[in-house]
Amino acid sequence: MTTIINTKRRFFWAKIQKNLLFFLLVLQFTACTKSEPLKTESFKTAWGWGYTITYKNEIIIKQSIIPAINDSKSFATEKDALKVANLVVTKLKKNISPTVSKNDLILLKIKL
Repeated sequence: MTTIINTKRRFFWAKIQKNLLFFLLVLQFTACTKSEPLKTESFKTAWGWGYTITYKNEIIIKQSIIPAINDSKSFATEKDALKVANLVVTKLKKNISPTVSKNDLILLKIKL
């Protein structure tokens, strides 16, 4: 009688361990394949380029002029606009203020 109970217990624990292992693998897989909620896109303006940052298909930032400078002019190239957009996204992911300084623009080599 005890061998039957012990065998059933081992079978039960083996099943739990397999299910737990499967659950942990699925959890790890979903954590690694997390989708990027913030997206950047460039757009053409009358005098150059700008960018938008979206979260769940909602525009949260639309920047048509270069921030932190006195002039109201657009980015000279699409590449420049996307560099600044990516910097802002990086700051948002780190939970710091997404403001862009003139020093940031110089470090990114944005044509002013």
